[in-house]
Amino acid sequence: MNVRQFTTAVATALRPIYPEAEAKAIAALVVEHLLQMDAMERMMEAQQPIAEGTEAAFEPLLVRLLAHEPVQYVLGTAYFADMELEVTPATLIPRPETEELVHLIKQEQAGHTGLSVLDVGTGSGCLALALANLLPEAQVLAVDISAEALAVARRNAARFAPAVAFEQVDILHGLPAGIPPGTLDVLVSNPPYVRESERPEMRDNVLAWEPATALFVPDEDPLLFYRRLAEVGRELLKESGNIYLEINEALGPETAALLVAQGFKDVKILPDMFGKTRMVRGTRQASESVGVGPLTGPMAEHSS
Repeated sequence: MNVRQFTTAVATALRPIYPEAEAKAIAALVVEHLLQMDAMERMMEAQQPIAEGTEAAFEPLLVRLLAHEPVQYVLGTAYFADMELEVTPATLIPRPETEELVHLIKQEQAGHTGLSVLDVGTGSGCLALALANLLPEAQVLAVDISAEALAVARRNAARFAPAVAFEQVDILHGLPAGIPPGTLDVLVSNPPYVRESERPEMRDNVLAWEPATALFVPDEDPLLFYRRLAEVGRELLKESGNIYLEINEALGPETAALLVAQGFKDVKILPDMFGKTRMVRGTRQASESVGVGPLTGPMAEHSS
């Protein structure tokens, strides 16, 4: 069996649970992983016979894939901003729309050096590492509530951006120790924003495998994390510092209004490559610092 035939066979094996286009895309990733090829090599060497044992090595992967486990977890890697990052079920799988948030920050912060950047809810570290590589001499701190996610992020940082610092923080109940008030240039976050009522719209490979605490918020308070992030931004950001947030496409106006109410200016709702409202950015205005102690009230038990 040659490389092309093997790729077709893998895609065919996945057709019981995936549409044709998605099955082909997953098959390409699996074949490249098993044969240690990139996409160009796979196409250029399509007629080459596959190595002995390749089909046998695919069998346990197929079992996991047919159980709806995401291919990124099966292979242990996901691509983001030209990095091949380690991912595990302790971390969300980086999405292309999140990479657009990186491009927005790069565009707006171009020409600034030595920026102080905070990534809240870093997961695999994708945002923090990408920004560390794109912003000259940036000092980047990434925080997460999950020790398991931070362990993955640290391993990724060792490969791609060793200068990034990490801290375990429950942002709803505290602040990172590494950033004095009024010294931060950029606050970025892709927080939990999927409402519990939206679960039925999601696929099994997300619901059964990706960390629910990084995805879901209660319907009665879907902007829980955005409210807290706005408070944290008012405390930590410099005057004219910027906040950048990935958002629920159904809650763009509400998220923007929250930032305005918290005293941010130049608040904009921005679309992703598919025209969906996926990002909100704002600028901290000059105002008295608002103390941001622990969150209180009925939602205090929820965490990122």
